[in-house]
Amino acid sequence: MLRSSAVRTVTTPDGRSLGSLLRRYEGAGEPLSCEPVAEGLLNRGYRLATTRGRFFLKHHLDGDRTAIARQHRATLRLDALGLPVAPPLAAADGRTVAVVDDRCYALHPWVEGRHRDGAALSRVQSRRLGALLGRVHTSLDHVIADDPACGPTRPYEPAVADPRRTFEVIDELLALARGSRPRTSFDELAEHRLLERRALLERQAHRRPDAAAHPATGWVHGDFHPLNLLYRGAEPAAIVDWDRLGVHPRAEEAVRAAAIFFVQPSGTLDLPKVRAYASAYRRVSGACGAELAAAVHRVWWERLNDFWMLTWRYRLGDRRADPQFPAAAALAVWWTREYRAVRDAFTC
Repeated sequence: MLRSSAVRTVTTPDGRSLGSLLRRYEGAGEPLSCEPVAEGLLNRGYRLATTRGRFFLKHHLDGDRTAIARQHRATLRLDALGLPVAPPLAAADGRTVAVVDDRCYALHPWVEGRHRDGAALSRVQSRRLGALLGRVHTSLDHVIADDPACGPTRPYEPAVADPRRTFEVIDELLALARGSRPRTSFDELAEHRLLERRALLERQAHRRPDAAAHPATGWVHGDFHPLNLLYRGAEPAAIVDWDRLGVHPRAEEAVRAAAIFFVQPSGTLDLPKVRAYASAYRRVSGACGAELAAAVHRVWWERLNDFWMLTWRYRLGDRRADPQFPAAAALAVWWTREYRAVRDAFTC
């Protein structure tokens, strides 16, 4: 999911800015309304209605035009290959990035659809989801790796969480949770899970992945989860939010995505659906069982050492991730207990 170390305040573009932007696009019309559709930390999105139709307007906060252009070229070429994406519209001058008042925008067609998590997917649809991600990974290699115009990207640098640092984070968050006033049931749950995780890490520290190992990498979406996939009926209509496009271990993205799609409220994974998803992913991507097994181990370790939801709440004062915390915190414990079953679901 999207994470950040700081929350940035960004205002909705005014009528003057919207008019200036839309005049760059032939047939876009005049602005009628512009409403935020999501609260992202990396970028902002708006539902833009004009005299000629509806559009999705994206404000790229970091303004990295090279990275934005790479995303746009990738989605345009993926669209040409028939993948469900919503590539940006080109302005009259052929550009897909519009700079207005020193802000970077991109205009996309509006895609009608809804988000569906794993509970709303059948086993057959779970298999199609795995095949879709496998196709995304293999297609990205095709459309980007041989396209110099996409520009360079920073090489992947493997990082393995150090439990000693994690213990420091746990202590900091424990102090914040215990000092929170008025004290709530969330604070009590946070304290319980932090103490539980510290004890769990003390027992599992010897299983830390080898920091010197270099897993196979490739181009990945970077944030593949239910809120970045729109369905129209039973079929995917558009994979959106390509802001984290980059070179990373592909199998790890497959495991992370499954851990988000198929987590249940109790903090367990729907392993039959995971198995269907993973088998299709392996078949389409060409990833072997050993590659998935190694990815399962690295993502499991990552989950054991990760407290971003509590960091949002207690350090940033941002409570949007609070509803996800109970299941996510329980999943780390359950995954440790059912480690072999989870690994087998991805590899067999």
